[in-house]
Amino acid sequence: MRQGSEMSKPTTNAGPFFPRDRNWHPQALSPNYKTSVLRSPQKALLSFGNTISETTGPVFGQNMLGELDHDLVLNYAKPGESALGERIIVHGHVLDEEAKPVPNALVEVWQANAGGRYRHKKDGYLAPLDPNFGGCGRVITDENGYYAFRTIRPGPYPWPNGVNDWRPSHIHFSLFGSGFAQRLITQMYFEGDPHIPMCPIVRTINDPEAIEMLVAKLDMNHTVPMDARAYRFDMVLRGRRSTMFENRMEGN
Repeated sequence: MRQGSEMSKPTTNAGPFFPRDRNWHPQALSPNYKTSVLRSPQKALLSFGNTISETTGPVFGQNMLGELDHDLVLNYAKPGESALGERIIVHGHVLDEEAKPVPNALVEVWQANAGGRYRHKKDGYLAPLDPNFGGCGRVITDENGYYAFRTIRPGPYPWPNGVNDWRPSHIHFSLFGSGFAQRLITQMYFEGDPHIPMCPIVRTINDPEAIEMLVAKLDMNHTVPMDARAYRFDMVLRGRRSTMFENRMEGN
């Protein structure tokens, strides 16, 4: 995942997607992150060109969203009640590698509650559940690739990786762009969290710049006074490259 700041009008996509940058992403095998030992490939990777099913993808419409899917403070709450914790707004743009906005991308999020506990039967952390917080939501980017949702800042929590390992406060993201090759699953951390440099998962990333791009920045210009602070988090999906035409290296 990479960030981008330059914006331009959406253009018609053509050609396959850029290949994954293996030097940018963390190594699949990272022994200090224990579950990667079992999950990582045991043999050399094979490279294949993009197929039609990868360069075309899911089409999402606004009619698939519920009225409160973008508001995790209320979408699981009883009438007249709301989730407990620090209210925040998370917003930003979804771009491709050429800094072009990705419109109509489905952005799904899930997270722990303010105490650091997930609404999942296998979560063994002793923090209490919030009966008014479900911990998941979704939005679709607009024509400029912009998204926004309201939620509760999640709490950190311990996990059985090491003797005393804790996950930083984070929100999980799943994105679907214009093709299946633009699928991205990532996590967003919060500016100033001291757990970030200690986390074994974060430490699988070798490039400090890449880690910084996973950290949402406090954005006081988009806060709602007396209600919610705001954090800015831009995400970048794989861009496209035009099909080569004879000797025209710039594409067709």
